[in-house]
Amino acid sequence: MRRQEEQQTEAIIEYDRRVAAHPPELWTALVITPLLATAFFYLLPAHAQAQRSWQFLPQLSAYACLTLWAVRNRDIPAKLGLEYGKISTGIWKGLGVGLILGSLNTVLILYGAPLLDIEIGFLRETPHAHLSPALMVPWFILLIAIGVEVNFRGFFLGRFTALLTICPVFSQRPFVAQALALGLSSLIFAFDPFMVVTFQSLHWIALWDGLIWGGIWLYTRNLYIPITAHAMEVIIEYLTIRSLLI
Repeated sequence: MRRQEEQQTEAIIEYDRRVAAHPPELWTALVITPLLATAFFYLLPAHAQAQRSWQFLPQLSAYACLTLWAVRNRDIPAKLGLEYGKISTGIWKGLGVGLILGSLNTVLILYGAPLLDIEIGFLRETPHAHLSPALMVPWFILLIAIGVEVNFRGFFLGRFTALLTICPVFSQRPFVAQALALGLSSLIFAFDPFMVVTFQSLHWIALWDGLIWGGIWLYTRNLYIPITAHAMEVIIEYLTIRSLLI
């Protein structure tokens, strides 16, 4: 256990050293854009919120901001936690986390939700339910996991943390900055318009997932862990729930 803690500390120190070796990040304030886009969506009238184009506005704006930020900065893999040397460790640890979360959330959806009078029959009509399992598993699910984790954890959480830590209020309180960034990024993830419209009351599960995946990223600076965990969890949920409901 002590050795593991030392390795985690060394990983964080190495991450900070590599980031510090380059000029300060530029355009980190871009992370405010998807935050504002999400808030804007919930101000729209109901008929506009039902349109897919508006539902994807926050995510599309986030990917656009991610692209602009990447163009203006260097050592992007290190800043996102995507260095090549972290792949093996990230996959193995992510599989374990995904197996646990996937099992717990599946039980929660199938048995916990009905006990709380939460309807789950709508899962038969989600866009994912109409896609072929051969397409969903693992390729489409993995593609979604990569995009979502790079967006919400690597870009939004990472850049919002960087933005807060340079503020005078948080410059001497990095853990407070990280906690605030983690909480806000998890809320933005859970209240992503497409997530809310598609999964209805079950979108709250994404808050739990976001806190865990984001916490892992902050602790390890290894984005391969949440990517793998996300994919593994969704595969378990998709296959199990599909077999029982569809």
